[in-house]
Amino acid sequence: IAAGEPIAEIETDKATMEVEAAEDGRLGRILVAAGTAGVAVNTPIALLLTEGEDATALDQAAAPSAPAPAPAATPAPAATTAPAAPRRPDGSRIAASPLARRLAAARGLDLTTLAGTGPHGRIVRRDVEAARAVPPPAAPLASVPAKAPAAAPAVAAAPGVTRPAAAAGPDARAWAEALGLRFRAEPNSTMRKVIARRLTEAKQTIPHFYLTVDVALDALMRVRAELNARAGDAGWKLSVNDFVIRAVALALAEVPRANAAWTEDATLFFDDVDISVAVATPEGLITPILRRADTKGLRQISTEMRALADKARAGKLRPEEFQGGGFTISNLGMFGVREFAAILNPPQACLLAVGQAEQRAVVRDGAVASVSMMSCTLSTDHRVVDGAVGATFLAAVRRLLEDPLQMLL
Repeated sequence: IAAGEPIAEIETDKATMEVEAAEDGRLGRILVAAGTAGVAVNTPIALLLTEGEDATALDQAAAPSAPAPAPAATPAPAATTAPAAPRRPDGSRIAASPLARRLAAARGLDLTTLAGTGPHGRIVRRDVEAARAVPPPAAPLASVPAKAPAAAPAVAAAPGVTRPAAAAGPDARAWAEALGLRFRAEPNSTMRKVIARRLTEAKQTIPHFYLTVDVALDALMRVRAELNARAGDAGWKLSVNDFVIRAVALALAEVPRANAAWTEDATLFFDDVDISVAVATPEGLITPILRRADTKGLRQISTEMRALADKARAGKLRPEEFQGGGFTISNLGMFGVREFAAILNPPQACLLAVGQAEQRAVVRDGAVASVSMMSCTLSTDHRVVDGAVGATFLAAVRRLLEDPLQMLL
């Protein structure tokens, strides 16, 4: 094994990262088998023999202690691995990314039949998606009971007796099987489990409220078209979302009380304007962060955001590129969504949901005109941001978007 050579892949709740060998050596012993889930951080996974060492050195190495079992009430560990790397009939390993292995297993695809287009012939996500899935055999339909059992009558709790916590929700699998519905069960990835847990926590524990403004974009569209025309073949092109990021960054610098987070003993107001931008991936949403966005111009925002989005979709973001951020932007305008109210990304106190830019009939100077309009909805944590603060922030965003030349100063 050469120093810097990838020797393992670790899938966390947000990304898949390669572990590189720190120095040259020979693989002496594997301590954690491929496919093992819940491996604690800093657990040794293998022993490398360096120059001059032989197999006798392996017995002298301290055996890693087994990770302590997690308490029943704690969530699942954040780090898991994909299914074990498959092998060909001759025993040779099939090079495939963890995401490709998981997708292939869910779609019933045999990796030995796929040709990889990744580095060194590695099978990656696009290879699995391009392949024709083989549908798994349909499970036999569950018989439908003639009559569903009657629900037990509600019993009032006796004084001083605490009711048990309610279940998280109906058991969809039992419901589908009872009705004889055909379905395909695709195991939830670690990322999807974390998203589900965090969003449930956010909606249940954070007092959300929402404010919406409509923004006229005619001036912005003209400025954007002119700047893109001047760019020519320079390799960059401004999007409406780049202007939104710039406007939000400047508005947060102007209204710093919206750049905050709640704790029980104090409200935290962030010095830097670090903006998380939601990016859709096959596993779910991830929010890469544009650091100190208020200090960056439109071109730099566009270039950095495009690079972060590409890394996010490839599952190659480093932890520091998606952990943190004081404010989130989620834009669904490219999907034709006119307006939506998003769930906050804790511990952040604000999230701006951006809709589609569209032509609308607007009354101006007593006459009806066709104007390019866009709706923006601010989700806020009322413990941190009051209505007046949220309204002041949204007014600043709208002013900047409707007069985009201010963002160029």
